[in-house]
Amino acid sequence: MNDSRFTTELDSHGRLLKDREVWRQATTLAAAGELTARWLEGSSRYQAGTFSPQMDEETRSIAAELAELNRSGFFTKESQPGLRLETGQAQRQYVTGFCSPEAARRLLQLSTQTELIAVVHSPGEMSRSSIPVTVIDGEVVTVLGTSESPIEAGQIRDWAEESNDALALLLAESWYVELLDPVWGRNHQLLPAVLETVKETANNF
Repeated sequence: MNDSRFTTELDSHGRLLKDREVWRQATTLAAAGELTARWLEGSSRYQAGTFSPQMDEETRSIAAELAELNRSGFFTKESQPGLRLETGQAQRQYVTGFCSPEAARRLLQLSTQTELIAVVHSPGEMSRSSIPVTVIDGEVVTVLGTSESPIEAGQIRDWAEESNDALALLLAESWYVELLDPVWGRNHQLLPAVLETVKETANNF
């Protein structure tokens, strides 16, 4: 008699446990990126480090671009589309994620070759700054500039529980990059530039 319970069981956040098991085998940035792409496309209901079975509604407008970015060597962690001032809210488009040292170096060059802004954090760097990217009713509610790499033992343990030990340690040794479009509400500039950069990096190695 087959026990189908595990194929439908959810965790406390509503995420599908059988999809979590695939993350137990993801030990490279490429594997984590592929699983993230599947989640963005709706074929998975578990995303490590995201306590929801699916993306929020505003991410749907950029989900396809994010999926391609994840399959090109940039394991994304957070993102948002640009939003013009409406009912007191405005957003700058941004994306953050983990990548190789060479990809980080090339992404940093976007800050010198374009008007886009890149903040690069080396492995183990405990850096903090505050670049506003979301404003609601005149109040800053979201900022970039803080490294999200697992550095301390507790952070590594949390990532290991969400995925596996090998990936948690790899993320601790990876470069973490935050990229944003400084123009409030603008889309269609940032993600294509990031995608082109990481693809060029991959093709040269």
